[in-house]
Amino acid sequence: MSNIRETQTEIIDEFAFFTDWTERYEHIINLGKELEPLEEVHKTEDNLIKGCQSRVWLHAKLEDTGEITFRADSDAILTKGIIALMIRVFSGQKPKDILVADTGFIDTIGLKEHLSPTRANGLVSMVKQIKYYALAFHG
Repeated sequence: MSNIRETQTEIIDEFAFFTDWTERYEHIINLGKELEPLEEVHKTEDNLIKGCQSRVWLHAKLEDTGEITFRADSDAILTKGIIALMIRVFSGQKPKDILVADTGFIDTIGLKEHLSPTRANGLVSMVKQIKYYALAFHG
């Protein structure tokens, strides 16, 4: 598995390929469609990310390898694509690597500035929740 920085660079390169934000939104939506569905048993109140306009569930599991596997789902197609991007970056990584990871790639691809304020807040909440899980598993 590639490290966080390599995955972020791949995403930056992908987004640079698109000429406008309509194409980028389509790409994000397609990422959401490709996201493996979260089992209903994990769609609980405890797994809901607080601060998101849409309902977003994030489930984390610490594997025997010491890496965290994230699974997620959302009831909104664009939001599902955004969480799919976050999972692509952080799933399969060690807690300490997630905790120190820079999330500047989000700004580099222009994602936050092209989302509504409530969706941008939701994105920040997604990253916070991923880091909370990493902190919990790190100890």
